[in-house]
Amino acid sequence: MTALEKFGTYCTFMVQSIGVPEKWKEFFKRYINEIYKLGIDSIPLILIVSLFIGSLCTILIKLNISNPIFPRYSVGMTTREIILLEFSSSILCLILSGKIGSNIASEIGTMRVTEQIDALEIMGINSANFLVMPKVLGLITIMPFMVIICMATSLFGGYFICVLTGIVDVDTYIYGIQSKFIEWYVWFALIKSLFFAYIISSISAFYGYTVKGGSVEVGQASTDAVVMSNIMILVADVILTKLMLQ
Repeated sequence: MTALEKFGTYCTFMVQSIGVPEKWKEFFKRYINEIYKLGIDSIPLILIVSLFIGSLCTILIKLNISNPIFPRYSVGMTTREIILLEFSSSILCLILSGKIGSNIASEIGTMRVTEQIDALEIMGINSANFLVMPKVLGLITIMPFMVIICMATSLFGGYFICVLTGIVDVDTYIYGIQSKFIEWYVWFALIKSLFFAYIISSISAFYGYTVKGGSVEVGQASTDAVVMSNIMILVADVILTKLMLQ
């Protein structure tokens, strides 16, 4: 299958997936379950990664701008800008695509190779809508909250390393975080996260839904889903940054 054919199949798949649920009660049940499984279960990973990234950003920025020309609060201000503009949305979603994307692709792919999807279609159920839409909407709903958690934890990681090592005065670091704050950067990260959540969930579901073969093919589909999601996140990141920060 060529790239153009695969893109056309993906578009057809998404048109089939998005629609009015046949049973709203079942849809909301699956929707809430996906929010918990894809989002809430990922919070421990987000906390650990964000804490260390915030600490590392503070250390590396301090080492690279230790110059009398730069004010001391530049460390906190630069750390904040890096976290808000790029890490809390783009880098976080690249990390989460490995966990969430492989989970979605392997789950749907296993259902495909074990003929559970065929059974749903025999019963007259739109299997794509039934399986995919709760995952897509669930991840889109919870992703901005995970980004906010990432922002707060990363900034706390920088604060923690300042307290622990004294590399930067704590009051100076806090002043740097507050200095010249631009609210739009927070909204920028949240808006990007919505696009990235759609990319991760839809592409991973597509690769899982269209898998053919057995367990080996399911594993390959999971890998392909993560790789393609990462590529599309980077492409979307460049486009959105150009459009919204021009």
